[in-house]
Amino acid sequence: MKKGDTERYLSFIEKGSIRFYVPNADKDLTFGFVFQNAFVSAYDSFLTQSPCTYTVETIEDTVLWRLTYNDLQIIYDTTQIGNTIGRKACEDLYLKKTKRELSLLNETAEVRYANLFSERPELIKHVPLKYIASYIGVTPQALSRIRKRIS
Repeated sequence: MKKGDTERYLSFIEKGSIRFYVPNADKDLTFGFVFQNAFVSAYDSFLTQSPCTYTVETIEDTVLWRLTYNDLQIIYDTTQIGNTIGRKACEDLYLKKTKRELSLLNETAEVRYANLFSERPELIKHVPLKYIASYIGVTPQALSRIRKRIS
């Protein structure tokens, strides 16, 4: 989904990985990744059914199972388990977002990179280093220096 499109689906990733980024003339600003066995959506655009301010792209072969906004509303209206799953998914998204924001405000890039190894090892395995550098808020060259210091 490109910036300016409206998100029509809440998807479940059966296989693959997805990157969220803000396209920029100088460099893209990566702010999130989602991997298999997780839900993915440009969730703010999905909830408001308004144009998205960022881009969502696959970064490897990906298989998605999708629900439309209207289908999800029917599930919420007719099932208790649907409401519970929706609430838990929203809570999980909120906690991840808050943790990332606080990390960007309070930790060095080196600490953020080191934390990826313990907290999100799938990033290191599936994501190109240029995207990881953008995600932790440094240039690829700075990430190279961080990796050299850590090893």
